[in-house]
This record gives sequence, structure tokens and C-alpha cells, in this order.
Amino acid sequence: MRRIGKVLHVSRAGEIIIRAEGNLVPRIGDRVFGPDLKQVGVVADVFGPVASPYVAVRPLVDDPSRLVGRVLYVGGRRRRWRN
Repeated sequence: MRRIGKVLHVSRAGEIIIRAEGNLVPRIGDRVFGPDLKQVGVVADVFGPVASPYVAVRPLVDDPSRLVGRVLYVGGRRRRWRN
């Protein structure tokens, strides 16, 4: 697990907006975890300036506004099995 950054707010579309810290920029589709290490969403978009990008997370929790101000972490992508 690697730290992404603190949650800034929840957008009108319902996505969690995070400012990425350091040189970590997660990839679209990466799983996002909360402080209790339970999955809270999936990276939907990375946007903004290259030096300090923002990350939009599609939430998988009922009330994403409770995550505002908390630090979120990124794990690996979901594995897709091919037949």
C-alpha cells in the first residue's frame, strides 16, 4: 500500500477528489483504501498539473463525505481473468 494523499472534497458527480502527494500518481483502475485499510473506491481519473495532480475516485462506500480530510492509500489493480 502506498499513500495517495488527503481527501479534499466530494464532487457534484459524487467522486472523491484527492491531491496526490509526492511523486506517486496512481493509474486508472487502481483500488483505493481508507485509513482502516478497507476498500473505499477505484481510481476513475487523474487530472490537473503534472507537478501536483488530482485524483478522482469512484466511491464504493455509502457516504463518501465522511472521508473528507482523511488520508487514502492505493493498492493494486483488480485482476482480470482471461478465458
